[in-house]
Amino acid sequence: MLAALERAGFVVRRTRGSHYYLVHRSDPARRTTVAMHPGDLSMRDLRDILKQAKLSREEFLRLI
Repeated sequence: MLAALERAGFVVRRTRGSHYYLVHRSDPARRTTVAMHPGDLSMRDLRDILKQAKLSREEFLRLI
């Protein structure tokens, strides 16, 4: 997940525990938080992350 967001232009701004806070390089208004907990990411969390990052499902699939 983090690698795909980094390929989309996001950088890790900071971390706190298992949470990564990312901001887009050219558009600071595009930001998201990714929780790196053990196990799979739920579909709901994936959808919320993509919505925050303003990425479509198709764009994300091209990045992974």
